[in-house]
Amino acid sequence: MNNKISYLLNTVRCVHRYSSVLTPKSSSTTRKHILWIGRYRDPLGNVNFRKLLLNILPSLHGSSLRFLSQKTDVFSTGAEALVSEKASQSSLEVEKLDGSESFKPKHVEDRSDLFFTSLRKCTCPCDALDLAAEAAVSIKHYTNCLTMAWRLFKNLSEEQQRYEKQLIFEHPAFVKLCQQLLRDARRMTRGDLVFSLHAVVHLGVPQNTLLVQTLVRVCQEKLNQLDNRCISVLATTLAGMDKDKNVSALQAGLQLLVEQRISSIRDIFILQNLMKCLGKDAPVFLKKKLEMAALREIDGLTFPNALRMFLALAAMNYCSLPILNACSKKIQENVHDAPFRQLILVLEACHTLQYRNVNLFSALAGYVNSTAYLWDKRQIFLFLSACETLGFQPTELLEIFTEKVTEDPEFLNLKNLLIVLRVYSRLNYVPRVQKHLFFETLHSCLNKCLPQISSTELLKAVYSLGILGYLPHHALDVLLQKDSKDELILSDDLKEQNAVMLRCVKTCMELDSPSFTKPAFVLTENSSSLVSLNLRKAQEALTELLGGENMFRQNVRLPYKYHIDFEIRMDSDRKKVLPIVATDDHPDSRVQRLAFLFAPMSAFCLGTTHPQGKLAMKKRHLNKLGYHVILIQSKKFQEMTKEDAVEFLKGKIYSEDAVSFPEATVQDNN
Repeated sequence: MNNKISYLLNTVRCVHRYSSVLTPKSSSTTRKHILWIGRYRDPLGNVNFRKLLLNILPSLHGSSLRFLSQKTDVFSTGAEALVSEKASQSSLEVEKLDGSESFKPKHVEDRSDLFFTSLRKCTCPCDALDLAAEAAVSIKHYTNCLTMAWRLFKNLSEEQQRYEKQLIFEHPAFVKLCQQLLRDARRMTRGDLVFSLHAVVHLGVPQNTLLVQTLVRVCQEKLNQLDNRCISVLATTLAGMDKDKNVSALQAGLQLLVEQRISSIRDIFILQNLMKCLGKDAPVFLKKKLEMAALREIDGLTFPNALRMFLALAAMNYCSLPILNACSKKIQENVHDAPFRQLILVLEACHTLQYRNVNLFSALAGYVNSTAYLWDKRQIFLFLSACETLGFQPTELLEIFTEKVTEDPEFLNLKNLLIVLRVYSRLNYVPRVQKHLFFETLHSCLNKCLPQISSTELLKAVYSLGILGYLPHHALDVLLQKDSKDELILSDDLKEQNAVMLRCVKTCMELDSPSFTKPAFVLTENSSSLVSLNLRKAQEALTELLGGENMFRQNVRLPYKYHIDFEIRMDSDRKKVLPIVATDDHPDSRVQRLAFLFAPMSAFCLGTTHPQGKLAMKKRHLNKLGYHVILIQSKKFQEMTKEDAVEFLKGKIYSEDAVSFPEATVQDNN
């Protein structure tokens, strides 16, 4: 049966190709039928085809066209490094003729106009190749057919591209076109040259073929002749190519040329392309020059350019606050016009650049929240995952997603489940509505995944639920069985991480259990009388406020490997601070213990005082041990004057609203 289908396909293709002269537009219809009935074969797997690409024009082998030597002048304006002076002059003469309209007879102009009119009517890549076979008479015709084939190809879906690529590589006109490109590479105009290389590379012609390497080498020779637009196209092409001798040489030359030309580039789109293509490996001074060039054009920034600029800066890994702030403002003003995929890319770029703009994130989240009915669960899921990497908590959107998950939990396969758990646990978000239904849904999905889940994935899942205060009993049993068999001991790079997560899980099992009761006395230990530099101001402020260092403890170690920065003790009415020694000598259950935790900004959700998962879990567990926890953002405290710091701590100690009382966990209500 497979042989019969193969014969049928070959027959249809032959009829399609050789009847195109009589019925050129029937190819689209025929191809639509054969696209989906044939089994896909990689055209590059065809030995004869690869041999053809590697050996086009064998008479040129052994000549300088093979250019495998590193002795290349990347700024050569002629062809003196590779071919004779006579050949170089010939190429330039032909190029002049190609660019001169005054020498063309009228009937030639009419024929050319008819050709380009037909080219614009092509609807698929093979239509452009058919036209090349029928009517192309000059190198410009061939290069334009190739470029049109690529433009039509890139607009297809991924599935269609696989099948269309096979048809392109098996099309007789494509082989002829490649031969023509190789033969006339030095006769091309600069625009035809760079666009041909761009099309050939992106259509998938192997980089080690003579055709691609020849086009790269000719680009080296004509580099100084390229205008800014051609430089942009060439940079885009090289960004998608693997490093080899000729590509590296061309990239080095291109970088030097950009340095010389950058002051003359006024097109923001070209600047963005150069930023993306030069990438993070560009020297800092060149990144700075590109930044200054972009700032010159920032006043005329459009919304699409603002989106692209984020991606360009991320590609360079260069955080320019003036540009990013201007782009952020433009995006916020036009957020309703942004494609969903662009929103994700902007958030990912912010993560790469470590750029935190609460107003921008709130605007994007507000837009997605207001149009949530337009998006499916996967899209909202991707947006939330991007927010999680930034430490930004879009509360309303999390609540909407909670409802969607509880309504249709089939969406949660193992991969998605692990990401959802990571998002909710890191952002420390417990749903306001349907809290128990949500956790039960996650627990049920986790149980279904137990047969195929790995030990590390199971540990991460239970750890995430533990951070949220939920204990999945069946999964815990399986996890502890694996731990008893040492199945959680992995390579050195994961061993320590797994050990920390497992210790946290066991702590949650004990402290978050409904049967756990607050101890009357907690064994503590002073780790050191010295405090770190970032706590020096807090130590001095507490000493001044309380009247001496004997009124508080610092660097206190607690059971379960917890640590607090400062501890003070107060009477039952929280009106008076008690000396540490007195309360140690005469323990009293009525004594109130306050724990001060100074945490970095990264431990809180962006733009809020809402603690992220690990800090929230620590706070909950200290509550269980009988402490009232006061969380303080270190950076903001360090920015205070000494007087303001004393008043701030005074308000935290003596204000009833500032004291955090023990919280109920999910397990308490089960």
